[in-house]
This record gives sequence, C-alpha cells and structure tokens, in this order.
Amino acid sequence: MYLSYTAGGLGAYSDSRGLPGIRKEVAEFIERRDGYPSDPELIYLTDGASKGVMQMLQTIIRGNGDGILVPVPQYPLYSAAISLFGGALVPYYLEETANWGLDINNLRQSVAEARFKGITVRAMVIINPGNPTGQCLSVDNLQQILRFCHQENLVLLGDEVYQQNVYQDERPFISSRKVLLDMGPPISKEVQLISFHTVSKGFLGECGQRGGYFEMTNIPPQTVDEIYKVASISLSPNVPGQIFMGVMVSPPKPGDISYDRFLRESKGILESLRKRAHMMTDGFNSCKNVVCNFTEGAMYSFPQIKLPPKAIAAAKSAGKVPDVFYCLKLLEATGISTVPGSGFGQKEGVFHLRTTILPAEEDMPAIMASFKKFNDAFMDQYDDHRGYSRM
Repeated sequence: MYLSYTAGGLGAYSDSRGLPGIRKEVAEFIERRDGYPSDPELIYLTDGASKGVMQMLQTIIRGNGDGILVPVPQYPLYSAAISLFGGALVPYYLEETANWGLDINNLRQSVAEARFKGITVRAMVIINPGNPTGQCLSVDNLQQILRFCHQENLVLLGDEVYQQNVYQDERPFISSRKVLLDMGPPISKEVQLISFHTVSKGFLGECGQRGGYFEMTNIPPQTVDEIYKVASISLSPNVPGQIFMGVMVSPPKPGDISYDRFLRESKGILESLRKRAHMMTDGFNSCKNVVCNFTEGAMYSFPQIKLPPKAIAAAKSAGKVPDVFYCLKLLEATGISTVPGSGFGQKEGVFHLRTTILPAEEDMPAIMASFKKFNDAFMDQYDDHRGYSRM
C-alpha cells in the first residue's frame, strides 16, 4: 500500500511536509485519539520528533532576548537546541515531593524573573509523559497550563512522544490538543499549540528509523507558510521513516489476518514494561538513601540519591560532580550504566541518576540486586553516622 504513496519509490524525494497519504493517516489517528478532526495540511512528517522540535524552536527564537520555558529536570535536547539557536532557557522546576508535578505559581515566578532580566518568554515546553521524570500530567494540570499560555500569550510545545508508554490507570495519557479543544472558546481558538510524536517510543521502539511528526493547532496561516518554506530547505524527510510512521498510526484492525498477533505482541511489550517499572521503582526504594517516585510513564526511573557529606567531599577531591562520581563508581563496580541527574538539571544540593526500565524483564531482579549491593556498600563506606538513612 505504501509504495502507492511513493511514485518514485523509496529513493525519491517526497513533499517537504511528508507524503500526503501518510499525513492523512496521521490525521485520522489523531481524530480517533482526540475525538476532533485533524487537518493533514497542518501535519508535517519529520526525521524523528527531535528534528521537528528543533525546527519549531528555530522558528520561535529570534535572538538572545527570546526565552523558552522548559521543565527541569529536562531532556537535554531543549537546552542544547535553545543554545544553538541563540535563545534563553527559562527553567521551571517540577516538584519531586509532589510526584514531579507542576506548580503554576512556579511558572509565574519563572516568567516574572525572566522578564526582569529583559527576556521575552515566547513559548513553553511540556514533556508528557515526562522524560526523565516519568510522570503523567492530569487533565487539571493540562488545563492550568493551557490557561497560563493563554494569559501569557505563549506557544505550547507538547512533547508527547511517550503517549503509549503509560504504566498506571489513574492518569492515562490525554493529549494537550484534546484538553485544549474540550475547553472551548476562546481558549480553544486562541492558544497556539504544536504537538510532537515519533516511532522511536511506544511498543515499536524504532529509534533508528527517524520517523516523527508535528501537528499545528491555531497557528496563523502566514506562519504555516513560512514553516513550509523552512521545511523545503531540507527537501524532504526520509521516506522509510515516513512509512514507519504510517505503520504506527494505522496498525492492523479487527478482521485483518495479522490483528491477533499484533494485539498479542503489542500488549505483551507494554505489560512487560509496566512490570519492569514496578520492579525498578520498588528496587530503588529498598536501597539505603535512595528515594524514587513511581515511573508512571515514559521509559525511565529518576531516583534521588541522598549522598552523605563524606561522599560529596570525596567527589570534590576527585574533581567530579557528586552524582557523576556516584554513577562512575556504580559503573566500575557493576557495569550498570546510568546518567547523572546533573545532565538534566536539578535543584541545588540534590542529586539523582536516570536509568531506563528497558533491560529484559527476566534480568531486572539481578540488576536491581546488583545495584542495591553496590549502593548500600557505598553508603556504608561514606556514612558519617549523621542520620542519612532512607526516608
């Protein structure tokens, strides 16, 4: 079927926005998900979601006086791209003690501080489900965010690449677009929203195929025209990645010969990820001086490591940031590779690491046992007997 979309085969350029047939399939997927029609002309296929994010940030940022609100901890794509395009990152901190929730007063404070510095805040990023923090935003939280963007005249960039990766039932994924349109006028007609998705996550996990899309809501037609011009510079997104996107948004349907197998395999992958999320969270919380919120969605755990002063002093002597020091010691002792929380941003004096929930389900108990053995020995080594027990 997809070859009929590509008159010149996989080796030919497509429309700079992507193949029309696949953009139509994406629009149908969005309509099924949200209950509202979607316009294929406002959907652009991209080389992964990252390329779309970069294209939009480049469009929004005019110079070093323009700021983008970004959640901290944040996925480093945003800090890197904002820096590359000469803008200013305006952080808003997620509340770890509230399961990485968002405080609207913190948002207002971040905007006020940025404006005091002469920065014009033009857009806000949300990552839902969160990376690296794994939280799922509630409808109430999304409504607060959309009202805030309406009041402050901000473009909302909705990074929703983990929308299929949800491991609890209390807060299922609901798109920013659906919440926006449910709210009705004037907000539903005025808030400018750009939503991103990809084939790299979910149960496909086809990271190397570089298939993605962004959809524009309430973006002025003249701006859409300019975005098309910029997209044309790259001629076209890669065609195999576009076809993978078509496969993702238009999976086998009841009655199709492959439907039962598709359902069995996709459910099996997501159910296994749910089990692994629980195993990893429980494992971290059984360790001395480690506290971890449950991974509600996405593919990561982001535990806080409560490092004793002696460990912080040892890190300083070694010329390392404390959580980098911890992660390197963990790697040397166990072979477990993690990313220090400092790579994502965190509050001063608080330390984390990020790891994925992707190891095989059958390997997870041994991995967590190895982590616990290392961690508890590390804490005992640097324990100064001042009450640094697990909270």
